[in-house]
Amino acid sequence: MNLLAIETSTEACSVALIHGDEVVARSEIAPRRHAELVLPMADALLAEAGLGRHALDAIAVGRGPGAFTGVRLGISLAQGMALALDIPVVTVSSLAALALEAPEDDASVLAVIDARMGEIYAASYRRDDNGGLIELDEERVCLPDALTLSPSSGWHVVGTGWTTYADILRPRLTGELLSAEGARYPQARHVAELAAREFAAGRAHAPEHALPVYLRDKVALTLVEQGKA
Repeated sequence: MNLLAIETSTEACSVALIHGDEVVARSEIAPRRHAELVLPMADALLAEAGLGRHALDAIAVGRGPGAFTGVRLGISLAQGMALALDIPVVTVSSLAALALEAPEDDASVLAVIDARMGEIYAASYRRDDNGGLIELDEERVCLPDALTLSPSSGWHVVGTGWTTYADILRPRLTGELLSAEGARYPQARHVAELAAREFAAGRAHAPEHALPVYLRDKVALTLVEQGKA
């Protein structure tokens, strides 16, 4: 299988390619430069593997939640490439991809992205026996002090939400904090890993059915809320 994955939902811009049993990836922390970087990254990976775009079997993309413009860019690029190549798209939760940045053990994982405006995007998971993920709580956008989690004896926390709200989130954990990495972002290599499972299970979509997930409609503070009016 040849699968190209794109993840642009946060400050990290990343692309990955599954080519047979090999996974190669490019990633850069580059706010506001995703549109400039993502296609050259993809072309570089294809060239490295000696593949043309028409050799691809599917496009995978992080569907959010995350930055509105980044999620929209990733979905648009995936749809455009897939339509041009007449191949399907596999959408993957950006929070699930982020959760795979945590250590590989039996503990629960809280994936949490700073959603700005005083809120977080969050979901919790644990790994299954095959290295995949089991969702423990639904994805949500909420205030950090309103986060509720399933009972667990131990937690790994990953994502920028921890950097911003660690003092608020720590008491929300239902067990021991085993590790916490705030400087972690969803990565295309994990989008590819999860998408490969979905593709093998027949859960790919026609490009026009590849939809973003924003979790909230409001994407900016009003002037009054910013204290500028």
